[in-house]
Amino acid sequence: MAIPHTHPGQPVDIAAAVAAGALSATALFKSRDLEVIRLLIPAGKGLPPHRVPGEITVQCVSGQIEIGLDGESAQLAPGQLLYLTGDAMHSVLAITDACALVTIALQAPSTVL
Repeated sequence: MAIPHTHPGQPVDIAAAVAAGALSATALFKSRDLEVIRLLIPAGKGLPPHRVPGEITVQCVSGQIEIGLDGESAQLAPGQLLYLTGDAMHSVLAITDACALVTIALQAPSTVL
């Protein structure tokens, strides 16, 4: 079964309550060049170190999250955004129950001559 995605021009409520104990990743839309995912992460849970080929932004919508990158970490509070280059090994941990919006560039940027 295909995951339902948002249609062009359709408003989406990105803030949602975190279900007790369950991490949830919902693909809000995916186009040729871009994918947007809402992560709902209970406190103490997260995503283990992983890579994504495209460039990424992670925006904290609610709660507080920690992004691990190259042995360092950055904490994000609501309204803060973090940019990661493509193929960067990173992890995500919710310090408190959190909602985050992840944007992934699916195509490599074209070279301007």
